[in-house]
Amino acid sequence: MHTIDLIIFLAFTGGIVLMGASFFRKKTSADEFTAASRSLPAWVVGMSIFSTYVSSISYLGYPGRAYASDWNAFVFSLSIPIASYIAARWFVPFYRKQNSVSAYAFLEERFGRWARWYASACYLLTQIARIGSIMFLLALPMNVLLGWDIHWIIVLTSIAIIFYSMLGGVRGVIWADAIQGFIMIGGALACLAVLLFSMPEGPSQAFTMAWEDGKFSLGSLDITSLGESTFWVCLIYGIFINLQNYGIDQNYVQRYHAAKTDRAARNSALFGGWLSIPVSAVFFLIGTALYTYYKAYPGLLPEDMTKGDYVFPYFIVHQLPVGITGLLIASIFAAGMSTVSTSITSAATVILTDYWKPLVKHSSEEGHIIVLRLSSIIVGLLGIVISLALVSVDGILDAWWKLSSIFSGGMLGLFLLGFISRRVQNVDAVIGVICGFVVIAWISAAELLELPPSGIHEYLAIVFGTMTIFLVGFLLAKFIHRKK
Repeated sequence: MHTIDLIIFLAFTGGIVLMGASFFRKKTSADEFTAASRSLPAWVVGMSIFSTYVSSISYLGYPGRAYASDWNAFVFSLSIPIASYIAARWFVPFYRKQNSVSAYAFLEERFGRWARWYASACYLLTQIARIGSIMFLLALPMNVLLGWDIHWIIVLTSIAIIFYSMLGGVRGVIWADAIQGFIMIGGALACLAVLLFSMPEGPSQAFTMAWEDGKFSLGSLDITSLGESTFWVCLIYGIFINLQNYGIDQNYVQRYHAAKTDRAARNSALFGGWLSIPVSAVFFLIGTALYTYYKAYPGLLPEDMTKGDYVFPYFIVHQLPVGITGLLIASIFAAGMSTVSTSITSAATVILTDYWKPLVKHSSEEGHIIVLRLSSIIVGLLGIVISLALVSVDGILDAWWKLSSIFSGGMLGLFLLGFISRRVQNVDAVIGVICGFVVIAWISAAELLELPPSGIHEYLAIVFGTMTIFLVGFLLAKFIHRKK
Protein backbone atom coordinates (compact mmCIF):
# COMPACT_ATOMS: atom_id res chain seq x y z
CA MET A 1 0.00 0.00 0.00
CA HIS A 2 1.43 3.36 -1.03
CA THR A 3 2.27 5.74 1.80
CA ILE A 4 -0.13 8.40 0.48
CA ASP A 5 -3.01 5.90 0.39
CA LEU A 6 -2.20 4.73 3.89
CA ILE A 7 -2.18 8.31 5.20
CA ILE A 8 -5.54 9.09 3.54
CA PHE A 9 -7.11 5.90 4.85
CA LEU A 10 -5.85 6.36 8.41
CA ALA A 11 -6.79 10.05 8.42
CA PHE A 12 -10.40 9.37 7.43
CA THR A 13 -11.06 6.26 9.52
CA GLY A 14 -9.08 7.40 12.56
CA GLY A 15 -10.80 10.78 12.40
CA ILE A 16 -14.24 9.14 12.37
CA VAL A 17 -13.42 6.97 15.38
CA LEU A 18 -12.12 9.97 17.32
CA MET A 19 -15.09 12.10 16.29
CA GLY A 20 -17.61 9.50 17.45
CA ALA A 21 -15.76 8.99 20.71
CA SER A 22 -15.50 12.78 21.29
CA PHE A 23 -19.20 12.86 22.19
CA PHE A 24 -18.47 10.82 25.30
CA ARG A 25 -19.65 12.47 28.48
CA LYS A 26 -18.88 11.04 31.90
CA LYS A 27 -22.26 12.19 33.19
CA THR A 28 -25.03 11.52 30.72
CA SER A 29 -28.56 10.12 30.62
CA ALA A 30 -30.24 7.25 28.82
CA ASP A 31 -32.31 9.75 26.81
CA GLU A 32 -29.15 11.51 25.63
CA PHE A 33 -27.48 8.21 24.79
CA THR A 34 -30.46 6.80 22.85
CA ALA A 35 -32.17 9.90 21.34
CA ALA A 36 -29.66 12.79 21.58
CA SER A 37 -32.29 14.66 23.62
CA ARG A 38 -34.25 15.33 20.38
CA SER A 39 -31.90 18.10 19.31
CA LEU A 40 -30.42 17.24 15.90
CA PRO A 41 -31.14 19.12 12.61
CA ALA A 42 -32.96 17.45 9.72
CA TRP A 43 -30.02 17.30 7.29
CA VAL A 44 -27.80 15.51 9.81
CA VAL A 45 -30.50 12.95 10.62
CA GLY A 46 -31.30 12.53 6.90
CA MET A 47 -27.66 11.89 6.01
CA SER A 48 -27.47 9.44 8.90
CA ILE A 49 -30.52 7.56 7.57
CA PHE A 50 -28.93 7.46 4.12
CA SER A 51 -25.60 6.24 5.55
CA THR A 52 -27.39 3.58 7.57
CA TYR A 53 -28.97 2.24 4.39
CA VAL A 54 -25.82 2.45 2.26
CA SER A 55 -23.62 -0.03 4.07
CA SER A 56 -20.62 -1.92 2.76
CA ILE A 57 -23.20 -4.50 1.63
CA SER A 58 -24.25 -1.86 -0.89
CA TYR A 59 -20.74 -0.53 -1.53
CA LEU A 60 -19.26 -3.92 -2.43
CA GLY A 61 -22.32 -6.15 -2.83
CA TYR A 62 -24.05 -4.02 -5.49
CA PRO A 63 -20.98 -3.69 -7.75
CA GLY A 64 -20.29 -7.41 -7.25
CA ARG A 65 -23.87 -8.26 -8.24
CA ALA A 66 -23.83 -5.94 -11.28
CA TYR A 67 -20.46 -7.33 -12.38
CA ALA A 68 -21.61 -10.94 -12.13
CA SER A 69 -25.11 -10.49 -13.57
CA ASP A 70 -27.19 -7.37 -14.27
CA TRP A 71 -29.22 -4.54 -12.66
CA ASN A 72 -32.02 -6.75 -11.34
CA ALA A 73 -31.12 -5.94 -7.72
CA PHE A 74 -31.39 -2.20 -8.46
CA VAL A 75 -35.17 -2.65 -8.53
CA PHE A 76 -34.91 -3.04 -4.75
CA SER A 77 -33.65 0.56 -4.51
CA LEU A 78 -36.55 1.87 -6.62
CA SER A 79 -38.94 0.87 -3.85
CA ILE A 80 -37.24 3.01 -1.18
CA PRO A 81 -39.05 6.34 -1.91
CA ILE A 82 -42.40 4.54 -1.63
CA ALA A 83 -41.52 3.24 1.82
CA SER A 84 -39.98 6.53 2.98
CA TYR A 85 -43.10 8.48 1.92
CA ILE A 86 -45.41 6.12 3.82
CA ALA A 87 -43.13 6.40 6.85
CA ALA A 88 -42.96 10.21 6.70
CA ARG A 89 -46.72 10.50 6.22
CA TRP A 90 -47.96 8.12 8.92
CA PHE A 91 -45.26 6.41 10.97
CA VAL A 92 -43.00 9.35 11.90
CA PRO A 93 -45.79 11.44 13.54
CA PHE A 94 -47.00 8.28 15.31
CA TYR A 95 -43.58 7.51 16.83
CA ARG A 96 -42.92 11.10 17.81
CA LYS A 97 -46.02 10.97 20.01
CA GLN A 98 -44.89 7.82 21.82
CA ASN A 99 -43.32 8.06 25.25
CA SER A 100 -40.77 5.33 24.50
CA VAL A 101 -37.83 5.51 22.09
CA SER A 102 -38.39 1.81 21.34
CA ALA A 103 -40.12 1.02 18.06
CA TYR A 104 -41.85 -1.94 19.69
CA ALA A 105 -43.45 -0.39 22.78
CA PHE A 106 -46.67 0.06 20.78
CA LEU A 107 -46.96 -3.70 20.27
CA GLU A 108 -47.03 -4.27 24.02
CA GLU A 109 -49.84 -1.73 24.36
CA ARG A 110 -51.89 -3.53 21.71
CA PHE A 111 -51.15 -7.22 22.22
CA GLY A 112 -49.13 -7.63 25.40
CA ARG A 113 -45.49 -8.08 26.26
CA TRP A 114 -45.07 -11.22 24.12
CA ALA A 115 -45.59 -9.15 20.96
CA ARG A 116 -42.96 -6.62 21.99
CA TRP A 117 -40.47 -9.35 22.83
CA TYR A 118 -41.19 -11.23 19.61
CA ALA A 119 -40.60 -8.18 17.41
CA SER A 120 -37.56 -6.97 19.32
CA ALA A 121 -36.01 -10.47 19.27
CA CYS A 122 -36.49 -10.63 15.49
CA TYR A 123 -34.90 -7.19 15.24
CA LEU A 124 -31.88 -8.18 17.34
CA LEU A 125 -31.27 -11.30 15.24
CA THR A 126 -31.50 -9.22 12.06
CA GLN A 127 -29.00 -6.65 13.35
CA ILE A 128 -26.49 -9.26 14.48
CA ALA A 129 -26.66 -10.89 11.03
CA ARG A 130 -26.30 -7.45 9.43
CA ILE A 131 -23.26 -6.55 11.52
CA GLY A 132 -21.63 -9.84 10.56
CA SER A 133 -22.28 -9.36 6.84
CA ILE A 134 -20.95 -5.80 6.85
CA MET A 135 -17.84 -6.58 8.87
CA PHE A 136 -16.95 -9.32 6.41
CA LEU A 137 -17.25 -6.90 3.49
CA LEU A 138 -15.19 -4.34 5.38
CA ALA A 139 -12.36 -6.85 5.73
CA LEU A 140 -12.31 -7.87 2.05
CA PRO A 141 -10.40 -4.87 0.58
CA MET A 142 -7.88 -4.84 3.42
CA ASN A 143 -7.30 -8.56 2.92
CA VAL A 144 -6.61 -7.99 -0.79
CA LEU A 145 -4.66 -4.80 -0.15
CA LEU A 146 -2.32 -5.85 2.63
CA GLY A 147 -2.52 -9.62 2.56
CA TRP A 148 -3.45 -9.71 6.25
CA ASP A 149 -5.51 -12.58 7.59
CA ILE A 150 -9.17 -11.71 7.03
CA HIS A 151 -10.18 -13.10 10.43
CA TRP A 152 -7.89 -10.71 12.30
CA ILE A 153 -9.05 -7.78 10.18
CA ILE A 154 -12.66 -8.52 11.12
CA VAL A 155 -11.83 -8.68 14.81
CA LEU A 156 -9.72 -5.51 14.96
CA THR A 157 -12.03 -3.29 12.90
CA SER A 158 -15.05 -4.50 14.88
CA ILE A 159 -13.38 -3.54 18.16
CA ALA A 160 -12.70 0.00 16.84
CA ILE A 161 -16.35 0.47 15.86
CA ILE A 162 -17.64 -0.94 19.14
CA PHE A 163 -15.35 1.49 20.95
CA TYR A 164 -16.76 4.73 19.55
CA SER A 165 -20.36 3.45 19.43
CA MET A 166 -20.22 2.60 23.12
CA LEU A 167 -18.70 5.96 24.09
CA GLY A 168 -20.50 8.46 21.86
CA GLY A 169 -24.03 7.11 21.95
CA VAL A 170 -26.53 7.94 19.23
CA ARG A 171 -25.41 11.59 18.97
CA GLY A 172 -21.85 10.55 18.13
CA VAL A 173 -23.10 7.85 15.76
CA ILE A 174 -25.44 10.19 13.84
CA TRP A 175 -22.85 12.94 13.39
CA ALA A 176 -20.24 10.38 12.33
CA ASP A 177 -22.80 8.89 9.89
CA ALA A 178 -23.37 12.29 8.28
CA ILE A 179 -19.66 12.83 7.64
CA GLN A 180 -19.26 9.26 6.43
CA GLY A 181 -22.08 9.80 3.94
CA PHE A 182 -20.14 12.52 2.15
CA ILE A 183 -17.00 10.36 2.13
CA MET A 184 -18.96 7.47 0.62
CA ILE A 185 -20.46 9.52 -2.19
CA GLY A 186 -17.16 11.21 -3.05
CA GLY A 187 -15.26 7.92 -3.17
CA ALA A 188 -17.87 6.20 -5.34
CA LEU A 189 -18.01 9.06 -7.87
CA ALA A 190 -14.20 9.23 -8.08
CA CYS A 191 -13.97 5.48 -8.72
CA LEU A 192 -16.68 5.56 -11.39
CA ALA A 193 -14.94 8.42 -13.21
CA VAL A 194 -11.63 6.52 -13.24
CA LEU A 195 -13.33 3.39 -14.59
CA LEU A 196 -15.22 5.12 -17.39
CA PHE A 197 -12.34 7.28 -18.58
CA SER A 198 -9.94 4.30 -18.50
CA MET A 199 -11.81 2.55 -21.30
CA PRO A 200 -9.80 2.38 -24.56
CA GLU A 201 -12.46 4.34 -26.52
CA GLY A 202 -13.79 6.48 -23.67
CA PRO A 203 -16.87 6.29 -21.42
CA SER A 204 -19.32 5.59 -24.25
CA GLN A 205 -17.62 2.26 -24.94
CA ALA A 206 -18.53 1.00 -21.46
CA PHE A 207 -22.23 1.74 -21.98
CA THR A 208 -22.23 0.24 -25.49
CA MET A 209 -20.55 -3.01 -24.41
CA ALA A 210 -22.77 -3.36 -21.35
CA TRP A 211 -25.95 -2.74 -23.35
CA GLU A 212 -25.00 -5.32 -25.97
CA ASP A 213 -24.38 -7.93 -23.27
CA GLY A 214 -27.66 -7.22 -21.45
CA LYS A 215 -25.97 -5.90 -18.32
CA PHE A 216 -28.62 -3.19 -17.76
CA SER A 217 -31.50 -5.66 -17.55
CA LEU A 218 -33.82 -5.14 -14.58
CA GLY A 219 -35.01 -8.74 -14.73
CA SER A 220 -37.86 -10.64 -16.31
CA LEU A 221 -41.26 -8.94 -16.36
CA ASP A 222 -43.08 -12.27 -16.04
CA ILE A 223 -45.60 -11.58 -13.26
CA THR A 224 -46.43 -15.28 -12.76
CA SER A 225 -42.91 -16.45 -11.92
CA LEU A 226 -42.46 -16.36 -8.15
CA GLY A 227 -39.54 -18.78 -7.95
CA GLU A 228 -37.03 -16.50 -9.69
CA SER A 229 -35.61 -13.05 -8.99
CA THR A 230 -37.76 -11.21 -11.52
CA PHE A 231 -38.44 -7.47 -11.67
CA TRP A 232 -41.68 -7.88 -9.74
CA VAL A 233 -40.22 -10.22 -7.11
CA CYS A 234 -37.45 -7.69 -6.37
CA LEU A 235 -39.88 -4.74 -6.35
CA ILE A 236 -42.38 -6.41 -4.02
CA TYR A 237 -39.60 -7.64 -1.76
CA GLY A 238 -38.11 -4.13 -1.73
CA ILE A 239 -41.40 -2.48 -0.79
CA PHE A 240 -41.95 -4.84 2.13
CA ILE A 241 -38.40 -4.85 3.48
CA ASN A 242 -38.02 -1.06 3.12
CA LEU A 243 -41.42 -0.43 4.65
CA GLN A 244 -40.18 -2.51 7.54
CA ASN A 245 -36.92 -0.51 7.62
CA TYR A 246 -38.50 2.94 7.51
CA GLY A 247 -41.63 1.95 9.41
CA ILE A 248 -40.63 -0.27 12.34
CA ASP A 249 -36.83 -0.66 12.29
CA GLN A 250 -35.26 0.67 15.48
CA ASN A 251 -32.33 2.07 13.46
CA TYR A 252 -34.66 4.50 11.70
CA VAL A 253 -37.19 5.06 14.48
CA GLN A 254 -34.39 6.12 16.82
CA ARG A 255 -33.36 8.77 14.31
CA TYR A 256 -36.91 10.10 14.06
CA HIS A 257 -36.77 10.66 17.82
CA ALA A 258 -33.39 12.40 17.58
CA ALA A 259 -34.65 15.13 15.21
CA LYS A 260 -35.50 18.56 16.64
CA THR A 261 -39.10 18.78 15.41
CA ASP A 262 -41.77 16.61 13.82
CA ARG A 263 -41.22 18.35 10.50
CA ALA A 264 -37.47 17.77 10.69
CA ALA A 265 -38.09 14.08 11.37
CA ARG A 266 -40.40 13.76 8.33
CA ASN A 267 -37.98 15.60 6.06
CA SER A 268 -35.08 13.44 7.21
CA ALA A 269 -36.99 10.27 6.25
CA LEU A 270 -37.79 11.64 2.78
CA PHE A 271 -34.26 12.96 2.24
CA GLY A 272 -32.63 9.67 3.18
CA GLY A 273 -35.00 7.70 0.93
CA TRP A 274 -34.61 9.79 -2.22
CA LEU A 275 -30.84 10.12 -1.92
CA SER A 276 -30.49 6.33 -1.91
CA ILE A 277 -31.65 5.94 -5.53
CA PRO A 278 -28.92 7.93 -7.35
CA VAL A 279 -26.22 6.61 -5.04
CA SER A 280 -27.36 3.02 -5.59
CA ALA A 281 -27.29 3.67 -9.35
CA VAL A 282 -23.66 4.79 -9.02
CA PHE A 283 -22.78 1.50 -7.29
CA PHE A 284 -24.44 -0.55 -10.01
CA LEU A 285 -22.70 1.55 -12.67
CA ILE A 286 -19.38 0.75 -10.99
CA GLY A 287 -20.11 -2.97 -11.23
CA THR A 288 -21.15 -2.71 -14.87
CA ALA A 289 -18.10 -0.59 -15.68
CA LEU A 290 -15.89 -3.19 -13.99
CA TYR A 291 -17.34 -5.82 -16.30
CA THR A 292 -16.61 -3.78 -19.42
CA TYR A 293 -13.19 -2.70 -18.14
CA TYR A 294 -11.94 -6.23 -17.60
CA LYS A 295 -13.53 -7.33 -20.86
CA ALA A 296 -11.60 -4.58 -22.68
CA TYR A 297 -8.41 -5.51 -20.76
CA PRO A 298 -8.79 -9.29 -20.31
CA GLY A 299 -5.27 -9.89 -19.02
CA LEU A 300 -5.62 -7.67 -15.96
CA LEU A 301 -7.94 -9.89 -13.93
CA PRO A 302 -6.53 -13.16 -12.51
CA GLU A 303 -8.20 -16.29 -13.84
CA ASP A 304 -8.91 -17.56 -10.33
CA MET A 305 -10.92 -14.41 -9.50
CA THR A 306 -14.33 -16.09 -9.72
CA LYS A 307 -16.29 -14.38 -6.91
CA GLY A 308 -17.97 -11.14 -7.97
CA ASP A 309 -17.59 -9.66 -4.47
CA TYR A 310 -13.78 -9.78 -4.82
CA VAL A 311 -13.49 -8.01 -8.21
CA PHE A 312 -14.13 -4.47 -6.95
CA PRO A 313 -11.59 -4.73 -4.09
CA TYR A 314 -9.05 -6.13 -6.59
CA PHE A 315 -9.62 -3.17 -8.91
CA ILE A 316 -9.24 -0.72 -6.03
CA VAL A 317 -5.90 -2.22 -5.08
CA HIS A 318 -4.34 -2.78 -8.51
CA GLN A 319 -5.85 -0.32 -10.99
CA LEU A 320 -6.76 2.88 -9.15
CA PRO A 321 -4.26 5.78 -9.06
CA VAL A 322 -2.37 6.58 -5.88
CA GLY A 323 -4.55 8.65 -3.54
CA ILE A 324 -7.83 7.41 -5.02
CA THR A 325 -7.10 3.95 -3.63
CA GLY A 326 -6.84 5.33 -0.10
CA LEU A 327 -10.05 7.32 -0.61
CA LEU A 328 -11.96 4.23 -1.79
CA ILE A 329 -10.77 2.10 1.09
CA ALA A 330 -11.79 4.89 3.47
CA SER A 331 -15.17 5.12 1.70
CA ILE A 332 -15.85 1.41 2.11
CA PHE A 333 -14.90 1.64 5.76
CA ALA A 334 -17.11 4.72 6.16
CA ALA A 335 -20.06 2.81 4.67
CA GLY A 336 -19.55 -0.16 6.94
CA MET A 337 -18.71 1.77 10.09
CA SER A 338 -21.81 3.94 9.85
CA THR A 339 -24.16 0.97 9.55
CA VAL A 340 -22.44 -1.20 12.14
CA SER A 341 -22.29 1.61 14.71
CA THR A 342 -25.98 2.30 14.10
CA SER A 343 -26.91 -1.36 14.54
CA ILE A 344 -24.87 -1.64 17.75
CA THR A 345 -26.38 1.49 19.34
CA SER A 346 -29.95 0.65 18.30
CA ALA A 347 -29.66 -2.96 19.45
CA ALA A 348 -28.36 -1.77 22.83
CA THR A 349 -31.34 0.60 23.05
CA VAL A 350 -33.77 -2.27 22.38
CA ILE A 351 -32.12 -4.42 25.06
CA LEU A 352 -32.50 -1.61 27.61
CA THR A 353 -36.04 -0.47 26.75
CA ASP A 354 -37.66 -3.80 25.84
CA TYR A 355 -35.95 -6.20 28.23
CA TRP A 356 -34.03 -4.53 31.06
CA LYS A 357 -36.52 -1.83 32.09
CA PRO A 358 -39.61 -4.09 32.13
CA LEU A 359 -37.78 -6.74 34.16
CA VAL A 360 -35.72 -4.55 36.50
CA LYS A 361 -38.16 -2.00 37.91
CA HIS A 362 -35.87 0.04 40.14
CA SER A 363 -32.76 0.44 38.00
CA SER A 364 -30.99 3.82 38.28
CA GLU A 365 -29.92 6.16 35.47
CA GLU A 366 -26.33 5.07 35.97
CA GLY A 367 -27.47 1.46 35.71
CA HIS A 368 -29.17 2.21 32.40
CA ILE A 369 -25.95 3.65 30.96
CA ILE A 370 -24.02 0.57 32.10
CA VAL A 371 -26.58 -1.71 30.42
CA LEU A 372 -26.37 0.30 27.20
CA ARG A 373 -22.59 0.08 27.04
CA LEU A 374 -22.38 -3.58 28.00
CA SER A 375 -25.09 -4.41 25.46
CA SER A 376 -23.09 -2.58 22.78
CA ILE A 377 -20.10 -4.79 23.50
CA ILE A 378 -22.11 -8.04 23.52
CA VAL A 379 -23.95 -7.27 20.26
CA GLY A 380 -20.67 -6.31 18.58
CA LEU A 381 -19.00 -9.54 19.67
CA LEU A 382 -21.91 -11.63 18.36
CA GLY A 383 -21.61 -9.77 15.05
CA ILE A 384 -17.94 -10.77 14.90
CA VAL A 385 -18.92 -14.45 15.25
CA ILE A 386 -21.38 -14.17 12.32
CA SER A 387 -18.80 -12.33 10.22
CA LEU A 388 -16.20 -15.04 10.73
CA ALA A 389 -18.78 -17.64 9.68
CA LEU A 390 -19.51 -15.75 6.42
CA VAL A 391 -15.91 -15.87 5.19
CA SER A 392 -16.66 -18.99 3.14
CA VAL A 393 -19.98 -17.71 1.70
CA ASP A 394 -20.19 -16.77 -2.01
CA GLY A 395 -22.47 -13.83 -2.92
CA ILE A 396 -22.79 -11.81 0.27
CA LEU A 397 -25.71 -9.71 -1.06
CA ASP A 398 -27.85 -12.81 -1.60
CA ALA A 399 -26.79 -14.20 1.78
CA TRP A 400 -27.77 -10.99 3.57
CA TRP A 401 -31.14 -10.72 1.83
CA LYS A 402 -31.99 -14.32 2.77
CA LEU A 403 -30.91 -13.82 6.38
CA SER A 404 -32.90 -10.59 6.71
CA SER A 405 -36.02 -12.26 5.31
CA ILE A 406 -35.75 -15.12 7.80
CA PHE A 407 -34.89 -13.10 10.91
CA SER A 408 -37.40 -10.36 10.16
CA GLY A 409 -40.00 -12.94 11.03
CA GLY A 410 -42.87 -11.01 9.46
CA MET A 411 -42.90 -8.50 12.32
CA LEU A 412 -44.16 -5.90 9.85
CA GLY A 413 -47.39 -7.92 9.62
CA LEU A 414 -47.81 -7.85 13.39
CA PHE A 415 -47.23 -4.09 13.50
CA LEU A 416 -49.69 -3.39 10.66
CA LEU A 417 -52.24 -5.66 12.35
CA GLY A 418 -52.16 -3.52 15.48
CA PHE A 419 -51.76 -0.20 13.65
CA ILE A 420 -54.60 -0.57 11.13
CA SER A 421 -57.25 -2.62 12.96
CA ARG A 422 -58.42 -1.86 16.50
CA ARG A 423 -60.70 -4.92 16.51
CA VAL A 424 -57.88 -7.49 16.48
CA GLN A 425 -57.38 -9.12 19.86
CA ASN A 426 -54.36 -10.79 21.46
CA VAL A 427 -55.34 -14.34 20.48
CA ASP A 428 -55.84 -13.28 16.85
CA ALA A 429 -52.33 -11.82 16.75
CA VAL A 430 -50.79 -14.94 18.33
CA ILE A 431 -52.41 -17.27 15.79
CA GLY A 432 -51.42 -14.93 12.95
CA VAL A 433 -47.76 -14.86 14.07
CA ILE A 434 -47.62 -18.66 14.37
CA CYS A 435 -49.07 -19.07 10.86
CA GLY A 436 -46.70 -16.44 9.48
CA PHE A 437 -43.68 -18.10 11.07
CA VAL A 438 -44.67 -21.46 9.53
CA VAL A 439 -44.92 -19.85 6.08
CA ILE A 440 -41.52 -18.15 6.45
CA ALA A 441 -39.89 -21.40 7.59
CA TRP A 442 -41.42 -23.28 4.65
CA ILE A 443 -40.24 -20.78 2.04
CA SER A 444 -36.78 -20.18 3.55
CA ALA A 445 -35.79 -23.64 4.75
CA ALA A 446 -37.95 -26.23 2.97
CA GLU A 447 -34.93 -28.33 1.97
CA LEU A 448 -33.38 -28.16 5.44
CA LEU A 449 -36.69 -29.16 7.08
CA GLU A 450 -37.29 -31.88 4.45
CA LEU A 451 -40.53 -30.27 3.28
CA PRO A 452 -41.92 -30.10 -0.27
CA PRO A 453 -40.43 -27.09 -2.12
CA SER A 454 -42.57 -23.97 -2.00
CA GLY A 455 -41.74 -22.82 -5.52
CA ILE A 456 -41.39 -19.30 -4.12
CA HIS A 457 -38.16 -17.31 -4.11
CA GLU A 458 -36.52 -16.83 -0.70
CA TYR A 459 -36.77 -13.05 -1.08
CA LEU A 460 -40.55 -13.35 -0.81
CA ALA A 461 -40.44 -15.02 2.62
CA ILE A 462 -41.00 -11.68 4.34
CA VAL A 463 -43.78 -10.79 1.86
CA PHE A 464 -45.83 -13.93 2.39
CA GLY A 465 -45.00 -14.01 6.10
CA THR A 466 -46.24 -10.44 6.54
CA MET A 467 -49.39 -11.06 4.49
CA THR A 468 -50.15 -14.28 6.39
CA ILE A 469 -49.85 -12.64 9.80
CA PHE A 470 -52.01 -9.69 8.77
CA LEU A 471 -54.72 -11.63 6.92
CA VAL A 472 -55.06 -14.42 9.49
CA GLY A 473 -55.29 -11.98 12.40
CA PHE A 474 -57.62 -9.62 10.55
CA LEU A 475 -59.99 -12.35 9.35
CA LEU A 476 -60.14 -14.00 12.78
CA ALA A 477 -61.12 -10.68 14.33
CA LYS A 478 -63.68 -9.98 11.63
CA PHE A 479 -65.52 -13.30 11.55
CA ILE A 480 -65.00 -14.77 15.03
CA HIS A 481 -64.80 -11.86 17.49
CA ARG A 482 -67.47 -9.19 17.52
CA LYS A 483 -66.71 -5.60 18.43
CA LYS A 484 -67.85 -4.87 21.97
